[in-house]
Amino acid sequence: MLGGGAVAGAFGSLLGLGGGILLVPLLTLGFDLPLPQAVGVSLVSVIMTSSAAAGVYLERHVANLRLGMTLELFTAIGALVGGSIAFLLDERLLSALFAGLLGYVAFSMARARSVEPGLETPTAGEMETSREEPIASALDALSGEGYRVRNLGRGVVGSTGAGVASALFGIGGGIIKVPLMHLSMGVPLRIATATSNLMIGITAAASAVIYLVRGEIDPYVAGPTAIGVFLGASLGSRLAHRIDLRYLRLLFVVVLLYTAVQMLLRAFR
Repeated sequence: MLGGGAVAGAFGSLLGLGGGILLVPLLTLGFDLPLPQAVGVSLVSVIMTSSAAAGVYLERHVANLRLGMTLELFTAIGALVGGSIAFLLDERLLSALFAGLLGYVAFSMARARSVEPGLETPTAGEMETSREEPIASALDALSGEGYRVRNLGRGVVGSTGAGVASALFGIGGGIIKVPLMHLSMGVPLRIATATSNLMIGITAAASAVIYLVRGEIDPYVAGPTAIGVFLGASLGSRLAHRIDLRYLRLLFVVVLLYTAVQMLLRAFR
């Protein structure tokens, strides 16, 4: 559990996913834990990943704090809703839905353009026009150096869905928020992963309380796993700036597809 948590934490901090994408299959397939218990432990570990990585990304001024906290308001609401309905769904259905979500995100990232979509700086004319529109002005306030945020409405809807998925699957929501910010909102991948690391801890905490109250978090599993996650995330966040974005995206897609296949096999056994 220590070793698996360390790998999941390093991977989660590199891609802004929180590690839950690996932890849930690891605990259910490798340690034969029921899915609700695996989700509860994963949410605790996601909080550890965010705690370990967020400080490093903020110190290096990589994360977009203003955008992250704006989207996180809606993600937390979705997490509360998802946590309330998670125990009403069949475990096999949850596994199948999880696999479908992984496959869709992997496909979206695989077909994405290799050029960063958000690195185009708006012209002076576009900036002048944007000041006349309240929504465009809000987007300017959320934008960062060298890129401009767009499609805020999609970001709000997608973030709410990410919160629901986080509570259902224990993934922290980063698996949705990273592609959402990168592909739909024009945020460069490295900044999207760093911003997601800020958000996932709050998202996981919102729904972890529900699992804790229902007794679905086993401290003997959560303890060693969370320690491993913290160590792995601390290391991964310090290595993130040295890894080429093309390899990061390829690694993302491969692991997503592998995990989707494993969860499908579990759903139909």
